[in-house]
Amino acid sequence: MTRPRPLPRRTPTALGALALTTLGTLALVQAAPSRSASAPDEGAALFKRCAACHTSTGKGVPGTYPPLQADFRQLAASKAGRQYIALAVMRGLMGPLTIEGKSYRSVMPAQADLDDAQVAAVLNHVGTTIAKTGPAFKPLSPAEVASARALGAKLTPAEVARLHQAAGGQ
Repeated sequence: MTRPRPLPRRTPTALGALALTTLGTLALVQAAPSRSASAPDEGAALFKRCAACHTSTGKGVPGTYPPLQADFRQLAASKAGRQYIALAVMRGLMGPLTIEGKSYRSVMPAQADLDDAQVAAVLNHVGTTIAKTGPAFKPLSPAEVASARALGAKLTPAEVARLHQAAGGQ
């Protein structure tokens, strides 16, 4: 009786391994935001997530998604308001909100995958480029966002939404 011959071991060629490594690296680079990009560029790129609901102009969709205009600038003028807008991005919102005299009952998903610098970058983009009316805007720092993150770490989206008016929202 003859024994069957073992199948030859297939090992990737050097060229095949290089191709797989290169493709994997390209996929990761394209999926992750550039850390070498400037904060304004990163904020604009990240705002594309927000624009899906709030629109590219920040005017929102009446009755569904609120505008990011005078209310945003008013909130950004106080410490409590600045904490609120950072928490809205990081923790999300759920429940009724009245913004600029109109009621909204939508859900804003948490952007929990953003780090403190990214949250500051997108909020600073809104405050300097999107929201044109209201008090002067002072940019948020990553340290300020980190402080808000620590204070609101256990808040639910509904609890964050309830902070809106007390934080100075209109």
